[in-house]
Amino acid sequence: MNTLATVYDPKAVEDKWYKYWEEHDLFKSTPDEREPYTIVIPPPNVTGVLHMGHMLNETIQDILVRRARMEGKNALWVPGTDHASIATEAKVVNRLAQQGIKKTDLTRDEFLKHAWDWTHEHGGIILQQLRKVGASCDWSRTSFTMDEVRSESVLKVFVDLYNKGLIYRGVRMVNWDPKALTALSDEEVVYKEEHSKLFYLRYKIVGEDGYAIVATTRPETIMGDTAMCINPNDPKNQHLRGKKVIVPLVGREIPVIEDEYVDIEFGTGCLKVTPAHDPNDYMLGEKYGLQSIDIFNDNGTLSEAAGMYVGMDRFDVRKQIEKDLEAAGLLEKVEAYENKVGYSERTSVAIEPKLSMQWFLKMTDLVKPALKAVMDDDIKFHPAKFKNTYRHWMTDTKDWCISRQLWWGHRIPAYFLPQGGYVVAESIEQAVEMAREKTGNAALTAADLRQDEDCLDTWFSSWLWPISLFDGINNPGNEEMKYYYPTTDLVTGPDIIFFWVARMIIAGYEYIGEMPFKNVYFTGIVRDKLGRKMSKSLGNSPDPLELIDRFGADGVRMGLMLAAPAGNDILYDDALCEQGRNFNNKIWNAFRLVKGWEVADIEQPEHSRLAVAWFQSVLDSTLAEVKDLFSKFRLSEALMAVYRLFWEEFSAWYLETIKPAYQQPIDRKTLEATMGFFDSLLRMLHPFMPFITEELWQNISDRKDGESIMYARMPEAGEPNAELLKAVAEAKEIVTGVRNVRKSKNIPNKETLSLQVVGEFANPCKSIIAKLAGLEAIDSVETKDATAASFLVGTTEFAVPLGSSINVEEEIAKLEAELKYTQGFLASVEKKLSNERFVNNAPEAVVAGERKKQADAQSKIATIQEALKALKK
Repeated sequence: MNTLATVYDPKAVEDKWYKYWEEHDLFKSTPDEREPYTIVIPPPNVTGVLHMGHMLNETIQDILVRRARMEGKNALWVPGTDHASIATEAKVVNRLAQQGIKKTDLTRDEFLKHAWDWTHEHGGIILQQLRKVGASCDWSRTSFTMDEVRSESVLKVFVDLYNKGLIYRGVRMVNWDPKALTALSDEEVVYKEEHSKLFYLRYKIVGEDGYAIVATTRPETIMGDTAMCINPNDPKNQHLRGKKVIVPLVGREIPVIEDEYVDIEFGTGCLKVTPAHDPNDYMLGEKYGLQSIDIFNDNGTLSEAAGMYVGMDRFDVRKQIEKDLEAAGLLEKVEAYENKVGYSERTSVAIEPKLSMQWFLKMTDLVKPALKAVMDDDIKFHPAKFKNTYRHWMTDTKDWCISRQLWWGHRIPAYFLPQGGYVVAESIEQAVEMAREKTGNAALTAADLRQDEDCLDTWFSSWLWPISLFDGINNPGNEEMKYYYPTTDLVTGPDIIFFWVARMIIAGYEYIGEMPFKNVYFTGIVRDKLGRKMSKSLGNSPDPLELIDRFGADGVRMGLMLAAPAGNDILYDDALCEQGRNFNNKIWNAFRLVKGWEVADIEQPEHSRLAVAWFQSVLDSTLAEVKDLFSKFRLSEALMAVYRLFWEEFSAWYLETIKPAYQQPIDRKTLEATMGFFDSLLRMLHPFMPFITEELWQNISDRKDGESIMYARMPEAGEPNAELLKAVAEAKEIVTGVRNVRKSKNIPNKETLSLQVVGEFANPCKSIIAKLAGLEAIDSVETKDATAASFLVGTTEFAVPLGSSINVEEEIAKLEAELKYTQGFLASVEKKLSNERFVNNAPEAVVAGERKKQADAQSKIATIQEALKALKK
């Protein structure tokens, strides 16, 4: 007790025990004879710092891995970070700009030196912060998606997929980010509803006086128009068939083509076709052999090919061209219009559909085993509702654009030859050999080859994460792959179900021939109490480290988990963390209470014997419930079950029952049982609240250096005594009834009372009732005392004789008031029942309910009158 402070101080406890765990390598795992349990961290960006989403995700992973350790499994949680191509490059470019340096002023190698400096400076911040949360990762295994092993794996996979004919290079329509100057995959585009305009433009019909009217949201792209398209089934535009029209302002003649793709109902039914700047127009251009005119520079300004507005930003052009069309009499009208606009997820600028030479991965065949695995529940999703989202993404999947126009990332291992063509190789040395063989020129050197400037999409490295962490690409079938793979559980957000989850499953089946994990637990989004997603711009996202400083890591972990059912959003409120902190204090105070009792070799009281037997049954029952909930990934409910067990059953009932009288000792048998229960409770709580449980477990008895609760086995559930559980449940109701009588009659707790049971009473827990209710006797009677206050438990009536414990005049006044109210109530019920229309027409159940009210009121009136009669004697 000398080592336990009066008040729980998380700061004093948390740093101490995390240091202890690390010093003794307690998170470390190597293959052995035990059953493995493996989790790989969803690698946070090297640019990142801990936010509430991380806090939730890492807490869930830590709960799962700590419980697995306590179940005797060889638990491994592998940490690491992601190089995050676009995000990191943007950070580095911004920092250079603050120093007056442009990326374009640097060579690739010079820029990469700055990027590595940034990574070394910032890359480890979030991993250090995770230690504050209590994350029990094997830090000796920390990996990075651009470290040597992971980089070799990525290049090897690229070359393999290329050699299989699954990777190809070609000009395709892509989502272009004009700020990051790179292509994006469809999944990196976020669509937002916008208030915009619908412009109706006049295209003069060649050889006629009339105009064809075209509705468009993007008049700034007319310089790229190479056709107009109508639906052949549209009666209102039949006069345009076979004609040509003139692009307004531009003056270029373009043909009118016909395709059923055109929506007759949209606008006027005439569609301008700009193959270089719209995915659907690109499709029409391919189908009808139309020219593609790319009018945009990579940065979103107008190019020389536009012929007009050259060098102006696309959105400035939109404003100017509206004025110019109006002045030329070529703008029919402008309407307000709501439409969805695609934005870059990373830079938040509007994306530009653009024709671009890119590298693609064919997905059609790769997705098949990955789709089947989830649909057949070989890989289980929790909650299962996300299977539908997964099926949606994995059906009719487009080829994956895997190239990015960036310098930070895995450079594409393709090498262009002096006379045209290219080779794909894992290294420059291999590339030179292949180039000599392909060209027949034995004199070729590395200096003659030019490596592709582009990098691979960040996800092209992280899709290998569960494999590459165990070096399964470079060294297939190695000891660690055979032991740790497939991993056990993956914890992630549903927003990256296709970005990452699906692609890891694809890679698992393509390269290992089996799943990468057995279960996927999808967390919800942490929102504020108004339901808004937390964000920096709204200023509604608390700093997790500040919360830990205020409430302690265990308090924050518990607060989040109490409100975090799988797959459902979490409405965060500081009150949750306060609840967590209060629970920490409850545990601390309960432990100090028990440790503060003096012990003596005296006989165990009957109430304590019964309480010990009862709590063992409650413990067994809850252990079985929690095990079942964990098997279903219902972690929030599991925590609530343990919370109720400790707060209600253990603290409020068990400890109150066995607590010795003031300044009296407790018997040794009860104390030993109680410390055993405390040990079990701490083990059950440890995965959720690792710090306080370690501190108290170390104080239960002397421990060897290096011992930790995290390796103490989770208690196994025994068979509960159902009869005893039922008996104590009834006893608790009786105690509550007596306490309510005390409260309503203002009788102090120190004043002993007697309890009458009307009829037979066979509950074996009379000693518990007497102890907790402050009773000197429990008697079975045929007729209760006339002055008694009574209550029902089930169908049995209990009565507390009040005698001199009450003020007679006050009690008479109270009873008379209650009698008057009840008589009035009865009169209203009887009036309703005397109404024949009500009795004959109302549903039978409703009439029966009124008759029961009548009978209850009559019984209550009789009881009150009897009590008044006794008091007035």
